[in-house]
Amino acid sequence: MQQDDERLITTSMREQEDETEVTLRPRTLAEYYGQTQVKEMLSVFIQAAVKRHEPLDHLLLYGPPGLGKTTLACIIASEMGQNIRTTSGPAIERPGDLASILTNLNQGDILFIDEIHRLSHSVEEVLYPAMEDFALDIMIGKGPSARSLRLDLPKFTLIGATTRAGMLSSPLRDRFGISFRLELYKPEELATIVMRSAKILKIECEPEGALEIARRSRGTPRISNRLIKRVRDFAQVRGDGVITREAAADALNILEIDELGLDKTDRAMLSTMIKKFGGGPVGLDTIAAATGEESGTIEDVYEPFLIQKGFLMRTPRGRMATPAAYEHMGIPITDREEARQMGLFEVNDEDE
Repeated sequence: MQQDDERLITTSMREQEDETEVTLRPRTLAEYYGQTQVKEMLSVFIQAAVKRHEPLDHLLLYGPPGLGKTTLACIIASEMGQNIRTTSGPAIERPGDLASILTNLNQGDILFIDEIHRLSHSVEEVLYPAMEDFALDIMIGKGPSARSLRLDLPKFTLIGATTRAGMLSSPLRDRFGISFRLELYKPEELATIVMRSAKILKIECEPEGALEIARRSRGTPRISNRLIKRVRDFAQVRGDGVITREAAADALNILEIDELGLDKTDRAMLSTMIKKFGGGPVGLDTIAAATGEESGTIEDVYEPFLIQKGFLMRTPRGRMATPAAYEHMGIPITDREEARQMGLFEVNDEDE
């Protein structure tokens, strides 16, 4: 099966995409499409903070990867007229690492921590007084002579981003004054983003072509921006340089990305479950062994979208392919498999 960094429709950021990704990112709230309710509330909070000459309350952004959490943090810094320091949870290994970052902040600066759920407990303990009191507690010495020294920090705004809000500890989550969940985009919203990206990339794109790309982008701007670059290649080499609906569909079909955004890897996983295991239920480790993929990768990368599309179910007994998966794959479902899907009978070990 394809590795995650080889998949066009993975929501993960690739190292070689950083420069282009930054170019296509919106720089102001006006340029940021989608997430309408979040934008409206955020605009009010930013304007109020600017009028009061105060830093914005600490902000938590959570939701699936690739929806623009990092982009939104940079936009907030721009709208506030402040500098932004970016880091990630795994990069802050020790409390001293965080202390170094905090003491180098200036008044009003924004500190953005991606994957904040991966902060260690000891680092979180340092972060609590910094968020609440803008202070840093340092222990000097050891044993009976040890004493605590409190250093004042400039007032700053912490923006945390995570794809797994449930993994945040309650004390950390409760210290964020503002919390927003970013939702998957509708095709019409993504089409607008594709049209904007096409203009930046200097490629002519028809609205129908943009919508075709949007429909296959899994509701994620990062994927749509990746796909338009690949469709552009086909349009310029095999077409007249214009991304029409037909040109987009032909290119994406060649890239093996179907009308719903499933790629070769997704279809191989569903095909394995249906043809080899009768649609399930089948354990995660069994799927991993049959497909040659890591169980953690299946759970974190492949499953979420298949579950969102209603092609896969998680049950106490294992994963099951739904009737919608059979229909999409063009595989007829037997009476026995349909009964199992509906839970009308239990499959005995002797029957297997």
